[in-house]
Amino acid sequence: MPRGKLHIFHKKKTIVIFLACILALIVLIGRLGYLMLKQADYYGDKAEELHERERPIKAARGRILDANGTVLAANKTVCTISVVHSQVTDPEKVISVLRDELGLPEETVRKKVEKVSSMERIKSNVEKETGDKIRSYELAGVKVDEDYKRYYPFGSLASKVLGFTGSDNQGIIGLEVQYDQVLEGTQGKILTLTDARGIELPEAGESRLEPIAGDDLQISLDYNIQNYIEQEALRVMEEKQADSVSIIIMNPHNGEIYGMTNVPEFDLNDPFTLLGGDASQAMQEELTNEAKQEKLNQMWRNGCINDTYEPGSTFKIITASAGLEAGVVSLQDHFSCPGFKIVEDRRIRCHKTAGHGAESFLEAVQNSCNPVFIEVGLRLGVDRYFQYLQQFGLLKKTGIDLPGEAGTIMHKKENVGQVELATMSFGQSFQITPIQLAATVCSLVNGGRRVTPHFGVSVKSSEGVLKRVLQYPAGDQIISEETSETMQYILEHVVADGSGNKAYLEGYHIGGKTATSETLPRSAHIYISSFVGFAPADDPRVLGLCIINHPQGVYYGGTIAAPVIKRVFSNILPYLGIEKDVTDLSETGAEKD
Repeated sequence: MPRGKLHIFHKKKTIVIFLACILALIVLIGRLGYLMLKQADYYGDKAEELHERERPIKAARGRILDANGTVLAANKTVCTISVVHSQVTDPEKVISVLRDELGLPEETVRKKVEKVSSMERIKSNVEKETGDKIRSYELAGVKVDEDYKRYYPFGSLASKVLGFTGSDNQGIIGLEVQYDQVLEGTQGKILTLTDARGIELPEAGESRLEPIAGDDLQISLDYNIQNYIEQEALRVMEEKQADSVSIIIMNPHNGEIYGMTNVPEFDLNDPFTLLGGDASQAMQEELTNEAKQEKLNQMWRNGCINDTYEPGSTFKIITASAGLEAGVVSLQDHFSCPGFKIVEDRRIRCHKTAGHGAESFLEAVQNSCNPVFIEVGLRLGVDRYFQYLQQFGLLKKTGIDLPGEAGTIMHKKENVGQVELATMSFGQSFQITPIQLAATVCSLVNGGRRVTPHFGVSVKSSEGVLKRVLQYPAGDQIISEETSETMQYILEHVVADGSGNKAYLEGYHIGGKTATSETLPRSAHIYISSFVGFAPADDPRVLGLCIINHPQGVYYGGTIAAPVIKRVFSNILPYLGIEKDVTDLSETGAEKD
């Protein structure tokens, strides 16, 4: 190539490279300008996040208050102790102090202090006095943050209803988990600035985003009623050496539950310690983690809603209500009980093997006569009987505001023959929960409207300002008011003149029904004794159900469960302002079941 042309080529090449560099510079300036003007806040925040260390601040959990405002679940100020590895200047002193003050093994503390991480939690739920003492050492890299721990002022009171929280302050069982979103609040945080090595900049200080406390939950449970029914349940459990005792007290008209106990209860402030024979240190150490967890689950279990049982003769209330409503039986009907009834190829006996002889329907209920109820069930027939089970709400859950409600265990309709219908009519061969029985009886004697059993009444701010009243579905009219009034009348006579006479309380009109059922297999001879009662009989304002599981010695519901409800009512009826009535219906007859 001639020299002149080569010169021109190099000159063009230089110009192209220069222009490319100018263009690249313009693009870079434009991009830099865009980032500085349009994205400055974004990258500023990113840079700040890179040098910020965040420590959470737990929100104070909302309190649980009883019907009268008594605090059943509150908060206790505690501390969380943490270390920031990059800020620790004297690790041996830190290890020594934390070991001694927190009572932890040195190996455990050393492992956490020497671990290279942004922050390592040493221990949470530390008593405030201990936290303040550790703070007074002014150890570099040791953080003492105030925190909250759930505290239950009455220990084991209503433990299986209230439930408890875990170390993260979230509900685990009971109302604590059911209303977790109401109670939990919004977590806050502490922000500190650090240099590139992760060391806090003392001149930068720290900023706080304050937590927002959770709302308070007011419930229908009454401390005084709950305390009394727990005492009664413990008394009869010890007296009869029973496995457990359950008592429910509720308002038949609106479904509010005033008290619910399943003894033995457990300590809400120490919920991971087993009760009874499993509580010894040696016994707990022998258990595998899985075995211990299973025992804890059983200890926390709320038998009133989580477990089902054969109701026995208390279910005759349902059969009688269905028979009266359908018109297949009336108070004027008369029967004859020879002590048994033949159904297909089965001879089904009455509890009184000699028979009750001639009796009216009212007397049959008073006598708790199986053959008469078999006859009522057969008159209804399978289709109509199941129609009433559905209508009464027995084939679905009650909707109580507690987790883990069990459903009714019932025969499939297509599998029910005459024998199955006969046994169902007096409360055998199927299972329901205690809360289902209580809610259904409430609905049959309150004028006939289905109720939703519940504890939650209202939500209030931490300052006590009402935020909302909790609402529950309006129940269906499941029987007529006339049938409901007839059931009130019949069940009052059961207590005044029949098998429930040990629940009779002078000056009060009490209605109720006894039951003695046998668990499977029948050959084990393990019994469940129960009684459901309400008062006043003609306008029920309170209903009580007592269930005694596996009592020793005498096991008849009319003998051991009815007196429990009598003692409970003798205390809570005056407390609830239910006055005595001078009209006396009692003409107590012989003891029956």
